[in-house]
Amino acid sequence: MTGVLAGFLVIGVVIGVGYLVGRRGVLGPHGQEVLSRASFLVATPALLFTTLAGAELGEVFSPVLLVTSLAAVAAIAVFAVVGVVCRWGLGRTTIGALSASMVNSANLGIPIAIYVLGDATAVAPLLLFQLVVLVPASLVVLDLAVPGSGTTLRERLLAPVTNPVLIGSALGLLVSAFHVELPAVVLDPVQLLGGLAVPAVLLAYGISLHGSPVPGRGAERAPVLTAVALKLVGMPLVAWLLGLALGLGPQTLFVVVVLCALPAAQNIFTYAVTYRTAVDLARESITLSTVGSIPVLLVVSALLG
Repeated sequence: MTGVLAGFLVIGVVIGVGYLVGRRGVLGPHGQEVLSRASFLVATPALLFTTLAGAELGEVFSPVLLVTSLAAVAAIAVFAVVGVVCRWGLGRTTIGALSASMVNSANLGIPIAIYVLGDATAVAPLLLFQLVVLVPASLVVLDLAVPGSGTTLRERLLAPVTNPVLIGSALGLLVSAFHVELPAVVLDPVQLLGGLAVPAVLLAYGISLHGSPVPGRGAERAPVLTAVALKLVGMPLVAWLLGLALGLGPQTLFVVVVLCALPAAQNIFTYAVTYRTAVDLARESITLSTVGSIPVLLVVSALLG
């Protein structure tokens, strides 16, 4: 229980600071966008590069990866179907599908993995799946669905391969795959930049909360509630059923359900701001899933832990 509460306390404090910054106007009217773009274009690529460069790729191929990735795909598929039926649009549906499937595996998942699951590496397979598959694929869709003004078809098709997040991920994977030992003079500055990613996202998210409507009651109520329901109930339930079907042991089953019950990742808000699409949907889904995941994780820990 300590890990669950400690993880939420850490991100809550930083978001609270961001709210105060937004309320007092310390960073001016464009502070939120500047922080979000700095995280997306500079810090996040650096963080993904260092994370993947130091990862053991063999850890990806595990029952945890199989169950959590299939559960995420199931949540995406359900939201996509609902999005098509309700005509929410490709960009909006993509952000909603991410909110329903992409978990806060870094700044919340790692503390919970340490204090609740007893193993910091337990979150690695899901983290790598999101970095290598889920995020790049989603950004490709967003690049094509929400192009900048005046872009040509050629520029739209080339946009995914010039995306800084994808470039950082690809370079990190190459370093890991070929076991390249980077000198400190190269790695240290990149790690320093990567350290900005999470706090910048949380501060920008906190700023956005100032003056925002109560989550789940605004114009985005339907997609928000759909995403949160899939994130907190649908995805953990699918993981539990898949784990039972595959005959996972009690500890591994507990791990996959806890990981899938984590709230939506704050990075989704960065993507929404960067692509100027479904910002309210991302913000409200993150807020509701973060608050709602506390009792969900406590129940999961009591039943399976």
